[in-house]
Amino acid sequence: MAKPKPPDEMRFEEAFEELATLVGKLESGDLELEESLGLFERGQALADRCSQLLEEAELSLRQLEASQEEDSE
Repeated sequence: MAKPKPPDEMRFEEAFEELATLVGKLESGDLELEESLGLFERGQALADRCSQLLEEAELSLRQLEASQEEDSE
């Protein structure tokens, strides 16, 4: 099996899709404890990445809004 891509190299859509898949697997309850813990840790890293990318996007939007307000004055 191929090594998973590091979360810090993933686009939002990639990280979110993988996170949704991991949540489904964890919710099924059919996993061994060790595998569940590994998936949980990976999920935490993916969630952190998604949060980081959303914060960056929000900052960019705020900067654009501020720039447009300055231009209109």
